[in-house]
Amino acid sequence: MDKLDEILNRNIPPWPSDQPTENDPEILLPAEEEYLCPICGGTGYLRQDVPVGHPNFGKLMPCQCRLREQENKRLQELRVISNLETMARYSFPKFVPEGYGLTEERRRNLRMAYDMAYNFANQPEGWLILLGGYGCGKTHLAAAIANQVISRGEPALFVVVPDLLDHLRTTYSPHSTVTYDQRFEEIRTASLLILDDLGAHSSTPWAQEKLFQLFNYRYNAQLPTVVTSNHELEEIDIRIRSRMVDPDLAQIIKILAPDFRQIGVAQGSSELSSLSLHADQTFESFSLREGELDTAKAENLKRAFERARNYSAHPHDWIVFTGTYGCGKTHLAAAIANEVSKRGEPALFVVVPDLLDHLRAAFNPNSLTPYDKRFDEVRRASLLVLDDLGTESATPWAEEKLYQLFNHRYNGRLPTIITMAKDIDLKPRLKSLFLDVGRCTTFEIMAPSYRGLPARGVAKARVPVRRVR
Repeated sequence: MDKLDEILNRNIPPWPSDQPTENDPEILLPAEEEYLCPICGGTGYLRQDVPVGHPNFGKLMPCQCRLREQENKRLQELRVISNLETMARYSFPKFVPEGYGLTEERRRNLRMAYDMAYNFANQPEGWLILLGGYGCGKTHLAAAIANQVISRGEPALFVVVPDLLDHLRTTYSPHSTVTYDQRFEEIRTASLLILDDLGAHSSTPWAQEKLFQLFNYRYNAQLPTVVTSNHELEEIDIRIRSRMVDPDLAQIIKILAPDFRQIGVAQGSSELSSLSLHADQTFESFSLREGELDTAKAENLKRAFERARNYSAHPHDWIVFTGTYGCGKTHLAAAIANEVSKRGEPALFVVVPDLLDHLRAAFNPNSLTPYDKRFDEVRRASLLVLDDLGTESATPWAEEKLYQLFNHRYNGRLPTIITMAKDIDLKPRLKSLFLDVGRCTTFEIMAPSYRGLPARGVAKARVPVRRVR
């Protein structure tokens, strides 16, 4: 009797593909269902020729044909989970690395993300983390990696994180054809795993634990992994984040491009923004009110003007203008935003009470924009102008949303312009952010309200003023 090792080392003849013809009557091929593996005789299993007492004595071992069948079945199940058939259009040739109407900085950033993804697809090693807002192209690049790897005949598993968790939950059903352990093992050991939309899942303790187990296994095994997320790294579970930021394993890039679906719409022209209503409020149209104000107030207004103009050239951190209503603070904030927009860079100008109304409306079931996307649009804005802080309804919900917004932009040091009346009493935790002079510059405008009043002394001599009793 031949030994099992000798049998397994034999080459299995290829599956017959040609059909007998009239010219070859002597060739008689069995039908497909009659084909028998020459190693196991069609049973699919073998017993090893080992002495009594050996751990494998009497045990059935799968034949090569059965192992191939199991591998093909496993790959087919992964293809079903991936659902990449619906994403076949996402490829590198169809990606536009120059973007549409982007600034030079954003074009370079998008090109870098493209190059990183393309190089990873050609040689999947380590982890690639793609961050960015909605529609910036990160999912396209992730799917393009999967499609290119599969086109070479190599396996890849692409799955949206909420769907992944759903696949795991369904294995607990009594009608499931696979156990939880089998499905989880298929996912965590995938040759290349691409996780799309990390952070979009329901943050239950069970979900957090499953994701940590998945990330931890792949981190320890150094398995090629691609992750995309709309969230900042600081918002991701610290146990997962600590593995994602390992410089020896992971490459991280944040894509700065805006939503490509807004092609044809001027950048920064969000439906939230009311900047178009302030188009006439520029630095050129701002009045320094010379001859109307006394020397101290005129000098103060001039300094505010210079601060605003300098900030518009290189927006960074926060600048806050306070003062009485009509003193010019909104004009200066709008002038900064208009100057930035003139350079082709996005700017979001919104009055705080209107912002809160937009956020509340996003909870409406008929809203076309979900709350998460709306709030994300504001907190990630490249340049955000918040006009009239303190005039909003001070409900606990409003206070919490504003704190979340300000805290995110404070931690990210995102350019933010704020206007508010000088007598506004901020809540302590919000006030603490404004008091950080390293990140926030506050300028109080001393000038009184200006509503086209004539200049002192000069204007009165030229334009007669009739007193109305």
